Amino acid sequence: MGSSLTLINADVIGKMGVDDIIHTKDGLDVYVRPQAGHTYCLVADIAKGVGGDYSAFQVIDITETPYRIVAKYRNNEISPLLYPNVIYKVGTEYNEAYVLMEINVSEQVAHILYTEMEYENILFVTRHALGQTVSGGFGGGKTQLGVNTDKKSKRIGCHNFKSLVEENKLIINDADTISEISTFIEKKGSYEADEGYHDDLVMPLVLFGWLTTNAYFKDLNNINLREVMYKKQIKAIEEELTPFGFYNDGGPEPDPLNF
Repeated sequence: MGSSLTLINADVIGKMGVDDIIHTKDGLDVYVRPQAGHTYCLVADIAKGVGGDYSAFQVIDITETPYRIVAKYRNNEISPLLYPNVIYKVGTEYNEAYVLMEINVSEQVAHILYTEMEYENILFVTRHALGQTVSGGFGGGKTQLGVNTDKKSKRIGCHNFKSLVEENKLIINDADTISEISTFIEKKGSYEADEGYHDDLVMPLVLFGWLTTNAYFKDLNNINLREVMYKKQIKAIEEELTPFGFYNDGGPEPDPLNF
């Protein structure tokens, strides 16, 4: 599975295992039921619902690392008018999961979910001159109900998604997702589905990778991903650096308690 062109290393793809589905209905596959005290993130991709690309989302348990897919949804016929109902139902079941939505096709789904259904845990995104950041719906710049997948956010998302998977910080346990990962290849300096295949389940994971780079993410469950992923590397670098010590100019030693 996979090739030299795939985002995820082919050896890593080959070692991915599939968990048993404990519930399936109308495009929703559940691997782990909601657990009390756990924090979940639902990342959704939106299509037009006319039989082409799929509207899809991944539900990820972010309580602790490694993160794990607990449910996934994929349907290429659901109307954008009905898709918010599915997100609302599943998000509510998973302890009012934090929802990040991709809004390139339309903001309609996000607006229905937030304004009409009053789902509170939608992650707002603020656009600045330097890019997009997740926010609480306040701050400078233009605030919107989701993320626009542009070149910068996709590049960051792909890089971090790759790191998460290859360093075993995100467990991929869904057969359809693994299949899409194996055909998610480099094209013209970016990554997308190979011709004739889909990447509707991969893109929510790419956006999740982008989400984890935002300072706001660690506030969702007090996990600092950078510390988790690079703690050993940072420690090694610090140990290798020669301490500067103190400069003694020959004068009297200052009293450390005299401010």
